[in-house]
Amino acid sequence: MLTEETIFLTGFPGFIATRLLQRLAADGGRFLLLVQPAFAARAQQELLNIAPQAGRPLSDFRLLSGDITEPNLGLSAADLETALESTVVFHLAAIYDLAVARDLAYRVNVIGTRNLNDFARRVRGLRHYHYVSTCYVAGKRTGRILETELHHDAGFRNHYEETKYLAEIEVEALKPELPVTIHRPAVVCGDSRSGETAKYDGIYYLIRYLLKWPSVLSAFNIGNSEVALNLVPVDFVVEAMSALAREPLAVGKTIQLADPAPLRTRELFNSIARSIGGRQSRVTVPAALVHTSLMLPLAPRISDLPHAAVPYFFLKQTYDTTEATALLNPHGISCPPFNSYVDKIVEFATHHPTL
Repeated sequence: MLTEETIFLTGFPGFIATRLLQRLAADGGRFLLLVQPAFAARAQQELLNIAPQAGRPLSDFRLLSGDITEPNLGLSAADLETALESTVVFHLAAIYDLAVARDLAYRVNVIGTRNLNDFARRVRGLRHYHYVSTCYVAGKRTGRILETELHHDAGFRNHYEETKYLAEIEVEALKPELPVTIHRPAVVCGDSRSGETAKYDGIYYLIRYLLKWPSVLSAFNIGNSEVALNLVPVDFVVEAMSALAREPLAVGKTIQLADPAPLRTRELFNSIARSIGGRQSRVTVPAALVHTSLMLPLAPRISDLPHAAVPYFFLKQTYDTTEATALLNPHGISCPPFNSYVDKIVEFATHHPTL
């Protein structure tokens, strides 16, 4: 149980961190939230919603002004002393941008994580350190990616993948020293119950493409039968991390929060097309032609799919979830199949053309 814990969390008020805070708050505990000054007002507003929803006094949540890229996390001396009283640390703060410049990605994702690691070493009563990575530390590897695998020399598609990989290596090295759990989500999409999301990327590129002209565009399937896109709804990710925070057996583990049976992109396309217009494709466009077309200079204006995201729709990787299944099944938590919530995320995207 987290009732008596003091939980230090980075990444708030980001979408996943906010949802995680809401979930963790339901189990009790005190919360110390590292927030960049630019997001302080928004963070305070979020807390005004989260505290009463969880039936908690606002005094159980404290915002600490700081920055993971700075020494001592940019905390004042007094706030640092307060933060070092934490018993659980969740590190979610990162820059997620497939087109990010390397210097910025390295500063936030690698230096920032290194600073969190140094902080975690100094936490006197640390019981659990949770680091949120990504399945895509696998880079350009192909085939089945095990939770027990990390080091490789296959290369990366972008600096986001590369810097998250370098950061995970540093957290992995802490396992003999600290009670660490590494979480690797796949492509996170909206809530499986409400459809809510905070950003249109990943599968939303395809949803928004089909919404432009459903009756015509749905006829020509731009997916294929060889590649799966691994999608996980945000509520599954949050429930899983919350359960693993209460699970002693998670210490020392790397856990891939992925769909164990993801749909091939051809069927993903048809699933979305049926949800939007009640019909599926009549013709499947050859994968090589689709890839070439999506990489043309003007293609992003037509498809809304930026060039940096194109490779993820042709990625020949699958993610083993043996550890995740063993740890989450006793808690009754599993990733729902995409077809069970496609209508929810399509409905949300339809009724919220902008975010």
